[in-house]
Amino acid sequence: MAGRASLAERWRDYVDRSARQSPARLALGVFTLVIATFTVLLAAPWATTSGRPAPLVDAFFTATSATTVTGLVVVPTGTYWSTWGLVVILVAIKVGGLGVMTLASVLSLAVSRRVGLTQRLLVSSETHFTRLGEVGSLIRTVILTSTSLEVGIALLLLPRFRLEGQDWGAAAWHAMFYAVSAFNNAGFVPTAEGLAPYASDWWVLLPIIVGVFIGSLGFPVILDVGRRLRRPRRWSLHSKLTVTTSLVLLGVGSVLVAAFEWTNPGTFAPLSPNGTALASLFAGVMPRSGGFSTVDIGQMHEGTWLVMDALMFVGGGSASTAGGIKVTTLAVMMLAIVAEARGDPDVEAFGRRVPRGALQVAIAVVFVSATLVLAASLLLLALTGLRLDVVLFEVISAFATCGLSTGVTATLPTAAKLVLAVLMFIGRTGTMTLAAALALRNRRRVIRYPEERPIIG
Repeated sequence: MAGRASLAERWRDYVDRSARQSPARLALGVFTLVIATFTVLLAAPWATTSGRPAPLVDAFFTATSATTVTGLVVVPTGTYWSTWGLVVILVAIKVGGLGVMTLASVLSLAVSRRVGLTQRLLVSSETHFTRLGEVGSLIRTVILTSTSLEVGIALLLLPRFRLEGQDWGAAAWHAMFYAVSAFNNAGFVPTAEGLAPYASDWWVLLPIIVGVFIGSLGFPVILDVGRRLRRPRRWSLHSKLTVTTSLVLLGVGSVLVAAFEWTNPGTFAPLSPNGTALASLFAGVMPRSGGFSTVDIGQMHEGTWLVMDALMFVGGGSASTAGGIKVTTLAVMMLAIVAEARGDPDVEAFGRRVPRGALQVAIAVVFVSATLVLAASLLLLALTGLRLDVVLFEVISAFATCGLSTGVTATLPTAAKLVLAVLMFIGRTGTMTLAAALALRNRRRVIRYPEERPIIG
C-alpha cells in the first residue's frame, strides 16, 4: 500500500510540476496519450469485422481523426470496424470534443482531487471563462451541456430510424452515434451508405444541421446565449461576433454551393427543388467543420471545392468542437480592414473597441495556419502526384478538422496519411497552443525601441 501511495504521490507531483512549468505542453502530452490509447484499442483484432488486426497506420489515422473530431477516414467506417471498434471511435469523439485544455484539467482533477490555479487558468483560456472560482463547476457544465444536447438530437432522430424498420436497439445506436458525431463536428457515420439515402429528408438532416451549427459556436457562446437567450443585447462581444459571422458564412456558403451545383448531374440535379434547398443548406453548414455529406464531394465543381476550402479554413467558433482559424479571427481581420479603410484609429464592433493585441493574435493565427497548409500541400504534391485542387482540399479539411474529402484519402501512401494525421493534431490543439508548448520561456521586454512606421503596400 505504501508503494502504491508513493507511486500516486510521485505521479501527482509530476503532473502538478508539469502544469506549473509548461501547462500547454502537458495538455498536448495528454492529448497524445489519448490518441495512442485509442490507436491500441483500434489495432485489436476484435475492433474489425474481419477479426484481423487493422494495419497500425490505419488504426493510428482513425484514432487521430476521431480524437481530433475530424472525420477523415482511410477505411469505410460502417463496414470495416466492428461494433467494438465503432464504440471506441464514438468514445474518442466524445473525449476529443471536450477540448484539449479541459481534458488536461480533468486529468489533473482525477489525479490530485482538485483543480489548482494553473489548471483553472488553462480551462479559462480554453473556454474564455474568466471567473476562476467557477472553473470546477464549468467543467461539469460543459460535460452536462454537451451530453444533454447530444441526447436531445438523438431523441429527434430515434423515431425516424424506427419508422424505416430498424429495431429499437439499432435505431437508438444510430441516433446516438449521429448525435454525438454531429454535435462534436466529427463527421463519422456508423453505416456503409452514410447520409446519402437521406439527402432530401428534413427529419434526419435538420437535427444534424442544428447539432453541427451549435457545436461549432463553442461552449463560451453556448453558455452565454443560453443564459441571456431573450436579451441578445447583453451577449458578450465574442458571442455577438461568433453568431453573426457564423450566420453570414452559413448564408453565403449555402447560396454559393447551390449556384455551382444546382444543375450538376452528379450532385444536386437529380434532387427535387425541396431536396436541392436542403442539400444546399446542408452543404453550407458542413464545411464549417461538420464533415458530413449527402452527395459525392468528388463529383462537385472545382468552384464549389474552392468555396468549401475557404469555409473549412475559417472553421467555427473559439473553444468549440470545430477547427479552422475560427470565425472570430476572420471577424477581427475584417473589422480591422473596415477600420483602416475608414481611417478609424480603433477597431470597433457592437459598441465595443477590440484591443490591438487581439488583431495581432489574429494575424499570427492566419499566417501560421496558411503556412502550415502551404507546407503540407507541397509535401502531398511531392508524395502523391495528385492535382493541386484535390491536394488543397484534403489538406485544408485535415487542418480544419472538417473531414470532407474528394475520395482520395484511402488511396494515399503511408507518408501522406501521416502528414494528414499531424495536420489534424495541430488543427485540433491549435497553432497557438502548439507554439506555447514548444516555447522555452516567455520573453519580457523592459526596454522598448522608438516607433517608426514602414511603408505598407
